[in-house]
Amino acid sequence: MKNMTRDPYKNKATITLDAANALIKSVLKAGETQGLHLSVSVTDAGGHLQAFGRHDLAAFLTVDMALDKAWTACSFGKPTHIWNQLVQDPHMAPIASRSRMVAVGGGYPIIANHQVIGGLGVSGGTHEQDRTIAEQALTDLGFELS
Repeated sequence: MKNMTRDPYKNKATITLDAANALIKSVLKAGETQGLHLSVSVTDAGGHLQAFGRHDLAAFLTVDMALDKAWTACSFGKPTHIWNQLVQDPHMAPIASRSRMVAVGGGYPIIANHQVIGGLGVSGGTHEQDRTIAEQALTDLGFELS
C-alpha cells in the first residue's frame, strides 16, 4: 500500500502525493526524451487534482486536456481512448457533450490492488504518444493497466 492511502472522509483508497509526483516525473522525462512539451495531471480517487506538472513550453490547451483526461479515466475506471469508439454509438453519443469528458488517448485510471485510486492524464503529443507515455509511466511504477 505504499502508493495509496485511505481518504479519511470517504474511507476509500487513493493515490499518495509521492506516487503522483513520481508519475509526473516519469511522464515529463519521457516527453523530454521524445522532444515533446507535455502537461500531466494526477487525480485522486475522487477525481480531484492531486498533482500537476507542465513542461515550460507546453501549449496552454494541454493543461485542461491533461486535467480532463485524468478526470475522465478516473471517473469511469477506463482509459480515455476507448471512448472515441463508444461515442460513435447513438445511445452513447450524448456523453461526449459533457464538458470534462475526453475521448482522446492519454488518460488512464490509476489502479492498485484491482481498485481505481486515481487518474493520470497526459497531453501534448499525438493521441498515440500521450497514450504510450501514460502506459509506460504506469507500468514503470508498478501500477496495473486496465
